[in-house]
Amino acid sequence: MSALRARLSAILLAACLLFTGQALTSPQPAAAADPGYLMVHFTGEGSTNQQMYLSHSTDGVHWNDLNGGGMVLRSTVGTKGVRDPAFVRSPDGSKYWIIATDLCISCGQSWSQSINDGSRNLVVWESTDLVTWSQPRLLNVAGAIPDGRNAWAPEAIWDPASNDYILYWATNVPLNGATKHRIFYAHTSDFRTISTPQIYIDRPGAQEIIDTQIIEVPAGVGNYRYVRASGDGQITLEGSNSILGTWTNLGNLSGIGLTGSMVEGPMWMKFNGTNKWALYLDQYATSGGYMPVLTTDPSDPAAYQKQTSSSYNMGGTKKRHGWIMNLTAAEESRVLARWPNTPANRLQSYNFQDRYVRHTNMDVRIDQNVTSEDAKFRMRPGLAGTGTVSFESVNFPGHFLRHSNFDFQLAYNDGTAQFAADATFRQVAGLADSTWSSFQSYNYPDRYIRHYAYELRLDPITNATGRSDATFRVTS
Repeated sequence: MSALRARLSAILLAACLLFTGQALTSPQPAAAADPGYLMVHFTGEGSTNQQMYLSHSTDGVHWNDLNGGGMVLRSTVGTKGVRDPAFVRSPDGSKYWIIATDLCISCGQSWSQSINDGSRNLVVWESTDLVTWSQPRLLNVAGAIPDGRNAWAPEAIWDPASNDYILYWATNVPLNGATKHRIFYAHTSDFRTISTPQIYIDRPGAQEIIDTQIIEVPAGVGNYRYVRASGDGQITLEGSNSILGTWTNLGNLSGIGLTGSMVEGPMWMKFNGTNKWALYLDQYATSGGYMPVLTTDPSDPAAYQKQTSSSYNMGGTKKRHGWIMNLTAAEESRVLARWPNTPANRLQSYNFQDRYVRHTNMDVRIDQNVTSEDAKFRMRPGLAGTGTVSFESVNFPGHFLRHSNFDFQLAYNDGTAQFAADATFRQVAGLADSTWSSFQSYNYPDRYIRHYAYELRLDPITNATGRSDATFRVTS
């Protein structure tokens, strides 16, 4: 009997180990009622790709682009481009920030310029609900660093020891005339002002470090409360029991064939309801985009497992260095409602069919043969009422067509009831052709969107010319 029990125990143990290995290698999708994950990222070079994009996942390894794969926030400050974003959520969940590198490669700056004389600012957005964001603002973090040349790849984490946020980023402070990025940190409570920056991570000699991200680990997993992964020639793992305390080198991922010459931009994600993590790494050397490496112990380099390409899907857009947030059910509901995959459309004039509604310098008019994103809008549910529509700009997200003194402009939604009413319309049968559309003002129902001398206006319609001017086709 004892031999039989031993054999059964061995079989059971092997089955458990097999199941554990399979669960780590191929995470099961979350239950339908479980909230998922939100990734903020950029998608590449150029003024359009270096903006803020969002992707959503229900299981942490299969991602869907939100907003039809289009940008969700655009920087209009500094270099007017943003990279390397990070989410910050306040401990009580009442406030959120996005912090990002102020950098626009191939649209104003070269890599050499950005390394040696780049922006010393970060770009910051603020929100109370994760969907309505402030206008972007600049936060100078590297201006007080002697010979600090730039400010890249910001991150932040709440520190209960100091009761504020530790904001950290990379700045090039040359060593013997050669580039050397180090990680600096500062305290902040509001991402508007910071304490005097201090060196946080400085590798020996000429070794640089640019990307680093910290994750808090629950009790009972490994020997450290915090683990950070850094791109510094390797993907180096370090552990500590306090954010500003002593950090211990735990090793790197070279044992599974991943070095800093192959991957960068480490991005942590904890799977909901289980002690399993994904460390996403950007395969920049091969332009392969992000891939997940899975582990049950972030502090143990030997516990990480590479994944086959068939076990994950990053969605339609290329994901570049970003941040992943575990959503609550309420957050997920708001995010998915705000950024559904609504197609981008154009509004074609009925009586000048080679002309389309477009914005230019925030003015709105109809112009000939416009194919740029200036003439593309997403028809959202009306900001002010059900059964209505509002027109959100594709290349200036958060900006809507709204009337002011019966003239039209592209304006940023300030969240007021007045703005919502001015930017809301009823789509009705075309006044000149019922197979087309006309758009009746929500707060001035005797007036319609029409063009006059090619400028968009809100006017009463009293004759055949007006009916033609107020008729449009919604088209791709």
